[in-house]
Amino acid sequence: MIVIGNRTVGPDALVFIIAEAGVNHNGSLEMARQLVDVAVQAGADAVKFQSFKADRVVTRDAPKADYQLQTTDVKETQYEMLRRLELSPEAHQELFDYCRKKDILFLSTPFDEESADYLDSLGVVAFKVPSGEITNLSFLTHIACKGKPVIVSTGMAYLSEVERAVHTIEKAGNRNIVLLHCVSNYPANPADANLRVMRTMNAAFGVPVGYSDHTPGIEVALAAVALGACMIEKHFTLDRTLPGPDHRASLEPNELSTLVCAIRTVESALGHGRKEPAVSEASTAAVARRSLVAAQDIAAGTTLTEQLIAIKRPGTGLPPAMRPYLVGRTVRRSIPAGDLLTLESLE
Repeated sequence: MIVIGNRTVGPDALVFIIAEAGVNHNGSLEMARQLVDVAVQAGADAVKFQSFKADRVVTRDAPKADYQLQTTDVKETQYEMLRRLELSPEAHQELFDYCRKKDILFLSTPFDEESADYLDSLGVVAFKVPSGEITNLSFLTHIACKGKPVIVSTGMAYLSEVERAVHTIEKAGNRNIVLLHCVSNYPANPADANLRVMRTMNAAFGVPVGYSDHTPGIEVALAAVALGACMIEKHFTLDRTLPGPDHRASLEPNELSTLVCAIRTVESALGHGRKEPAVSEASTAAVARRSLVAAQDIAAGTTLTEQLIAIKRPGTGLPPAMRPYLVGRTVRRSIPAGDLLTLESLE
């Protein structure tokens, strides 16, 4: 179990829900504020953006990913795209203050050490490491040394790479780690989700494990919750038709609200694991189960046989399993046909 802000994260806590705004603000502070409002209205625990300077992340002629080519200008380089999507330090401060005012945690994914330093000075309560940086061990060490919880997305990684990342963070003296299983495609095919790997990582590393979902819709995220995810991260947008690299793989506001509500329903359905009747089943049990009753009129002094004992509803009397213990007992008083048999009516 770890603590992020005022929330406990782990197997015995409520699912921590991160509404991933990412770069879906399209470089607009006003749009970023609107995304915060959507996350608040949906009931998410945190809203997360991305912090980077294109000059520190990518070369001038680096290509775009295939999914980015499908959703942005093909003539634009990755560097040019990222420059458009940068948030200034002033914008970060405004969003941080706005989130505090709206009572939602502000998180942001740093893509370079300077951005991580700035977020630390801003007062973020945790750091999120994107999948692409899981093999950037010096970056992991830099973040881990800040002593705050580290959430690590594991898209594109082998278990051995996740192990090295966890070891690197722990070696820096930080054991407050959450691993997020992830498939780094936008949108991801549900058939690639491989949700059972969450259990593999939890067993291998003994840390809380969640799921960063890039599949369309909400079904896979809910399945992850049912399998024990302690944290769910999901991209959202104001409008899926907006231009930009991530809008197409994001939920719209009403869908985000539906996801949060559905997660709370699913987690409440998981229960404590003990097989026992729910309190709400009591009235149904009284109607649906059966009891031992007189199969016919039985005179006082009669010795009970199996033929004299019927098994009928309601279930408010002696259970059927007790019939062998009643056979051979003497009836103390007359019992009309259909009446429940009681121990008090027997010798």
